[in-house]
Amino acid sequence: MAQPITSTLEDAARDTTGAALQKTLVDLVDLSLVAKQAHWNLVGRQFHDVHLHLDELVDLAREYADKVAERAAAIGVSPDGRSRTVADASTVPAFAEGWARDRDVIRYVYEALDAVVSGVRPRLEDTEKTDLVTQDLLIALVAALEEARWMWQAQAKGYEDDGES
Repeated sequence: MAQPITSTLEDAARDTTGAALQKTLVDLVDLSLVAKQAHWNLVGRQFHDVHLHLDELVDLAREYADKVAERAAAIGVSPDGRSRTVADASTVPAFAEGWARDRDVIRYVYEALDAVVSGVRPRLEDTEKTDLVTQDLLIALVAALEEARWMWQAQAKGYEDDGES
């Protein structure tokens, strides 16, 4: 198909910005999927709180995945959130199959958020000269992810202090 959506960016800027958005999209889609997988398979004394907190994370990841994908489309880049693409390109660590103890889920989510933030931060520099609108979106995303990371890390520290790490 011909390029139906033209870009307001020059080709090189569009390509750099599109690549940053695509990498971010696959990580956000995967984060939402593994958070939901953890949500369904969670067990333990912190079940209720962690279960609800996972839903908040799923909502956050889905909200920003949509914003990122729509930004890509707006600059003329076709976003790719297909399952095969996500599985092949995501930097989110794999989530184990089966039931998952609350403390293991808490640690996993903190580490997954850390991986996603570590991936997005360099994209702030990548988009600084190519598209400030996208950079602004990624800045807001990093702020939201780092806030979530802080909250999950604080929960993980509670288990370390109890000697249950």
